[in-house]
Amino acid sequence: MTILWSADELAIATGGAFPRDRFAASGVAIDSRSLGAGDLFVALQDTRDGHDFVPDALRQGAAGALVSQDAGAGPALLVEDTEDALSRLGAFGRARSAARVAAVTGSVGKSTTKEMLRRIFTGFGATHAAEASFNNHIGVPLTLARLPADAAYAVVEIGMNHPGEIAPLAAIARPHVAIITSIAASHIGLMGSIEAIADEKAEVLRGLLPGGTAVLPRGPHLARLARRAPDGATIISFGTHDLAEARLLDADSDAGGVSVTANILNRIVRLRLAAPGTHMAINAVAALAAAVALGLDAEAAAAALDGFAPLPGRGAQRSLRIGGGTITLLDESYNASGASIRAALDVLALHPGRHIVVLGDMLELGDYADDEHRDLAAPVAAVADLVFACGEKMRLLADDLPPACASHWAPTAADLAPSVRDALRDGDVVLVKGSLGSRMRTIITLLEDAA
Repeated sequence: MTILWSADELAIATGGAFPRDRFAASGVAIDSRSLGAGDLFVALQDTRDGHDFVPDALRQGAAGALVSQDAGAGPALLVEDTEDALSRLGAFGRARSAARVAAVTGSVGKSTTKEMLRRIFTGFGATHAAEASFNNHIGVPLTLARLPADAAYAVVEIGMNHPGEIAPLAAIARPHVAIITSIAASHIGLMGSIEAIADEKAEVLRGLLPGGTAVLPRGPHLARLARRAPDGATIISFGTHDLAEARLLDADSDAGGVSVTANILNRIVRLRLAAPGTHMAINAVAALAAAVALGLDAEAAAAALDGFAPLPGRGAQRSLRIGGGTITLLDESYNASGASIRAALDVLALHPGRHIVVLGDMLELGDYADDEHRDLAAPVAAVADLVFACGEKMRLLADDLPPACASHWAPTAADLAPSVRDALRDGDVVLVKGSLGSRMRTIITLLEDAA
């Protein structure tokens, strides 16, 4: 078993003490259901108190528990506050690492770009990145606390809902290169304006190491973002604009993917993604720019990225056999914004067959919510043959659709799911998308079970 954290390192990093026997750890876990033998179990106090699960964690083979309340039994590392101790552990893990680190934030495309970077970097050396969207005040420290000592590269995803969240996470990550994928209206209800969103995303640049690189979208917010970069940082813009240093030259999409031609800092590269859409091609350009900023060869990086396919919930496509027929499922169930729904509709339009659009509410839009949902009526109607919607706000979209675009509405995804399943015919192409809180994964699960 490889030791990730020695007992001395655990004590120094967290400021904690061992009330009984000292222990080392081979990993770090915050969920007793998914920990591995030898892990340090961190008993966080959130919606549920992690201390209640310490006995289960120890029975399942945890090396010990990071606790703020010593139950007097089992291996423990006692600290004042477990969440703060996890942050300290992440900061220590980052500080001791020689890995080249890329940080990714943005309104749309964070996780996809993170996965693209993981694929690229893996072609050049040992690479570490979270297996899920661990991008908040818990997920970022956890990602860095799990950073192996021998990693050559690491990718850290950083997200936000409210002002002030990105800067402390960027300070822990201390990236060599930081990517802002996009600026869009996601979370605008909590942030107040697009400008406020841009300012918060730009806080990731404050964490850049001296001589680091900012990879920024070439668009109306470029100057605003670039102003937050520290003195001496290199700015690389990306997009379709003629002045972008990393420029998408051509994106030839079909239902199976997109063929990309790009100019990455004066090197022409070509690759094929198993993920349709210009938005995927632009994410690839950003990832390649970051790779080159870390000293990798542009053509070799493009070769490593070639064949990339999106994750479940983020554009993954697959065929399902349901009721004697075969459908194509476009799984975009993880999250949604106006920009990402429009991009998903563009991908749907590439597929032959009857187009079925299944949408759940976009959340965290505040006073902008009604208009953001109604504004989708026209692009949905232009692509969809049949629309299913759930949630209070998506009812506004359903009500605004023209009669020719048949629509069905239900209060929740669970209520809607049977109607979607029963309406399917052989050859249908089904897009399922909504914010995480809309629980659109419920519909994906029902369709998978039906298959």
